[in-house]
Amino acid sequence: MHDTTWFETRGIPSVFIASSVFVDAAEKQAAALGLPEVRRIFVPHPIQDATDDEMRAKADAIVERVIEALMD
Repeated sequence: MHDTTWFETRGIPSVFIASSVFVDAAEKQAAALGLPEVRRIFVPHPIQDATDDEMRAKADAIVERVIEALMD
């Protein structure tokens, strides 16, 4: 979240991507960093134990949303 807000405050479009277990933490962190509206997308948890194929599937499932968010 720190990197995403750093880029955003410098006018560089960015999107925070994390596992769904971090939804609440991300909302609180974004607010604490002064950018509660920062774009964020969550993928199904877990990630740590996901295989390469599972990670590709998670990425494929959100790629269009990431592009849309960056174009917004």
